[in-house]
Amino acid sequence: MNSLDLARWQFAITTVYHFLFVPITIGMAFLVAGLHTAWYRTAKLKYLRATKFFGKLFLINFAIGVVTGIVQEFQFGMNWSSYSRFVGDIFGAPLAMEGLLAFFLESTFLGLWIFGWDRLPKKLHLASIWIAATGTLLSAYFILAANAWMQHPVGYIYNEAKNRAELIDIKAVLTQNTALATFFHTIPSAAFTGAAFMAGISAWLIIKKKDIEMARGTLKLGLVTMLISIVMVSVSGDITARIMTEQQPMKMAAAEALYDTTESAPFSVFTIGTLDGSRSVFQIDIPSVLSFMSTGNFNGVVEGVNDLEAKYDQEFGPGEYTPNIPMAYWSFRLMIGFGFLGALFALLALWQMRRGGTPRGRWFAPAMISLPFIPLLANSFGWIFTETARQPWAVFGLIRTEDGVSQVVSAGAVLFTMIVFTLLYGILAFIEVGLILKVIKNGPSEELDYADPELGGSDQQKLVMSY
Repeated sequence: MNSLDLARWQFAITTVYHFLFVPITIGMAFLVAGLHTAWYRTAKLKYLRATKFFGKLFLINFAIGVVTGIVQEFQFGMNWSSYSRFVGDIFGAPLAMEGLLAFFLESTFLGLWIFGWDRLPKKLHLASIWIAATGTLLSAYFILAANAWMQHPVGYIYNEAKNRAELIDIKAVLTQNTALATFFHTIPSAAFTGAAFMAGISAWLIIKKKDIEMARGTLKLGLVTMLISIVMVSVSGDITARIMTEQQPMKMAAAEALYDTTESAPFSVFTIGTLDGSRSVFQIDIPSVLSFMSTGNFNGVVEGVNDLEAKYDQEFGPGEYTPNIPMAYWSFRLMIGFGFLGALFALLALWQMRRGGTPRGRWFAPAMISLPFIPLLANSFGWIFTETARQPWAVFGLIRTEDGVSQVVSAGAVLFTMIVFTLLYGILAFIEVGLILKVIKNGPSEELDYADPELGGSDQQKLVMSY
């Protein structure tokens, strides 16, 4: 493998790994804030126990997410210096905003929330977790805007003398429809993930008969949030698909293994293609659904891979513009499939909880134990699809991935850092899982009470980052 292949593998590993923590952080931030609000308004100790318990899990995840996110920034300078020189003037702007504004906002107020128990007035303490949660949204928006620019570059000019793209309109970068659609698709996905995390752990507490009073409430909160979120994900996904079809038609064609331009194009449930990826051999289709997904019209025309390949040859010069179709096809379906599988489990559990019932049956324990992991798989396949189906472009239509890799970094150096990062991430995963399992095993604290009626409730212990 050459340095390009290794650099792509390294970035894929670190990105997918980091994104395991991001949606849990965003989703859990607002759920914990909601639980804190319920305690503030009702003074019921079950909400205080829930806030403290899920707050511990949220903070563990947040800390590991910060550590893994730092590596992402360094890779642009290490393995992708040519890319950074070419688009850094634009791509770096939203990333700088994320670091200087959003991350400092969320980390500062999260610190106030952590150390504010028994110190800050209850209303100010409550406000700190809501501001921290809002900071996670801002952080996500700036990063997604940077990624959206890679999918659809706007607000720039090409400086031929310096051979680089230069920013002329930051507003266009931050407010283009690709960024907005991606944000409103990603945030409900994060809520779905955080809610599944809460629901799965709450169900385990019920199975183990630990603080059932608290766990029933948080289980229902998680399940309801999952169902609301999946509806929002579906609606925003439909909008995102149409924007993608307009801006990156090859990505949609690859996602559906559609080789020839077709009117009333079907949605393929299953496809077997040739080894060279030039045509399909066998398909199971749902008539006209792809046209509706892509254009909003059941009779709409969807361009195929072969026609787009010929079109791009004329527009960008001879080359290979078709992404890995099996990867795009199956990652797209696995993203959707795992998402709706999680929603199905949530619907079944919530149905059994109607009228005060308790979920039961052989399916309940394995379904709920797997529930926190199902959205993580959906998110991971979503990112794999988003990034690999854009290939061969690093920035669509502007710079190819092979032109963005560092020219002076050897394959051996990239391989060494990839091994180091992979081992480091393995250690962090061991620590993360160990801490989370320890918190879950211990269960919610039963000794919580008000230390001061004017200040936040305490368990009579001073809290630190590790809770």
